[in-house]
Amino acid sequence: MSSQAVQTKNPISLWTILLTFLKVGAFTFGGGYAILPVIQRIVVEERRWVSQGDFSDILIITQGMPGQLALNSSIQIGIRLRGTAGGAVAALGVTLPSVAILLAIAAYLYPLVRDNIYVQAIFYGIRPAVVGLIVIAAVKMGRNILHGWKGIILCVLLLAAAVISGAHPILILISGGLIGLLVNKRKGEST
Repeated sequence: MSSQAVQTKNPISLWTILLTFLKVGAFTFGGGYAILPVIQRIVVEERRWVSQGDFSDILIITQGMPGQLALNSSIQIGIRLRGTAGGAVAALGVTLPSVAILLAIAAYLYPLVRDNIYVQAIFYGIRPAVVGLIVIAAVKMGRNILHGWKGIILCVLLLAAAVISGAHPILILISGGLIGLLVNKRKGEST
């Protein structure tokens, strides 16, 4: 995976990148994992800015980076499209709506509606929807990343280890990487 910007005859404008990520940031609720299917649909399927394989690579890399997954993924996509300026514009686009909405809610709305039964009911319904979006993202990624029974078994084992032990995600990622290294090293030695 190259970290260089996409080289095309008609480079994608910074304005287009900003508007695209403003749309993602403004109309997606639930945090990084809930935003992933939206980003994937827009940048891979609709706009075809990156391939599904490159998108999966970006997610793998951003999982190991500090910070929010959606923000880091947006920055990496922006960098691929237009270099550092593209990354900065994508970051601005994906975060600006959330910051504006949070400021408005914190300052004006929340004190007025925090005990409202209708608002509580809406949040009660949004929470399962967010979980559903996360499951969709996991299934889509799994189809493109998991190849063969070894990958599926490793995924299930690492998921079980994470759920049972409550281990930090970085430890799960490192464990998966080490197991993959051992499996592929043995595979290479036997050929």
